[in-house]
Amino acid sequence: MHQVDPVRDLAFEIVRGVMEHRRMLETTLDRSTVQDGRDRAAAHRLAATTLRHWGSMNELIQPLLRKEPPMVVRCALLLGVAQLVHLETPPHAAVGTVVDLLHRNKLSPFSGLANAVLRRISRESESLQEGLDQQRLDVPAWLWTAWGRRARAITKGFYQEAPLDLTLSPGAAAPEGGEILLKNTVRFPAGTKITTLPGFEEGDFWAQDLAASMPVRLMGKIEGLKIADLCAAPGGKTAQLVSAGAQVTAIEREKPRATRLQENLERLGLKAEILVQDALSWQPQTPLDAVLLDAPCSATGTLRRHPDVLWVKRPRDVKALAEGQDAFINAAYKMLREGGMLLYAVCSLQDEEGPERIKAALESGLWQLEPFTEEELASLPEARTSEGFFRTHPGMLADKGGMDGFFAARLIKQRR
Repeated sequence: MHQVDPVRDLAFEIVRGVMEHRRMLETTLDRSTVQDGRDRAAAHRLAATTLRHWGSMNELIQPLLRKEPPMVVRCALLLGVAQLVHLETPPHAAVGTVVDLLHRNKLSPFSGLANAVLRRISRESESLQEGLDQQRLDVPAWLWTAWGRRARAITKGFYQEAPLDLTLSPGAAAPEGGEILLKNTVRFPAGTKITTLPGFEEGDFWAQDLAASMPVRLMGKIEGLKIADLCAAPGGKTAQLVSAGAQVTAIEREKPRATRLQENLERLGLKAEILVQDALSWQPQTPLDAVLLDAPCSATGTLRRHPDVLWVKRPRDVKALAEGQDAFINAAYKMLREGGMLLYAVCSLQDEEGPERIKAALESGLWQLEPFTEEELASLPEARTSEGFFRTHPGMLADKGGMDGFFAARLIKQRR
């Protein structure tokens, strides 16, 4: 009888979910029966490392395979390679745990293959890795092509685990041990648990990547304005809007997500009107001064924390999402007063979801672009494009841990 190994079993389930079924990492984690927090964290780390280095590790083992193993076996093999090459697991443990994993999953005929391949890797990984273009191999070809000249810069920040960024509540002091990046944004090392930081229960801060905190900052002075935050959960941007003195209506279509939003605001001691509605059809009673639209997108900008995105998303997904983004922009138009502002944002690196959506909106004649100024982005000048858009990618501030890829633009409603 082979001993149960909750860490490897869960990591195997996660990687298989992504590579065989295009199932997001978090979905498998949420469904898992593994209760122990340390086991879950270790499984997440092993799976994420395997997905982050999937392409280059595949290339690494290719010369050692006489014929193509089934995908399920490849998943097990690469969990072993990740432990040997990237997680510094002792060779006997890395090899033994993968062989046991295969036995437990009725894949015993492949245990000899795993043993031979992994022992070879443990002895010769340096020479086998020579000449491999790791960055290029670890990104699917369609994404590498879509990113164009930015591809190498983007992957610079890809291999680091994302640090924890906090946005501070107005007047709150930063917890000790963090690095202040911008006014109200403090960064802690990857792996920091937000709930253990002093001030969490008191509502002194919330988790929000530096890049994700920028769209609200770029709305300017919003005190007293009537603003809708569309697709608002989990609520970081809602909290920023309320903290800046806006009258906020937060729209969220899914009830569980709206509940989470409500709980987050309650911890922070903040109030907004929260409506469980479809933002595509909801209408305010009186026209709004501004709309913040953090639109549903491919989330390719979050690849530091979600490397599964690279392997789950397809070009056709981006096309379908872009159509949805146009529909949200049109819905926002109907909510605004003439001269009102739409702040459009996506955590995507794809042109189709960023600049191309704004180009389409401007061609409709319903909007005017109000470019972000050099002064507004003085704290992050590299994020301002020549058109006056805001655009970041994971390789920016790479020496400090990088940031999510984000795109934002400011549009003003014109008379029809």
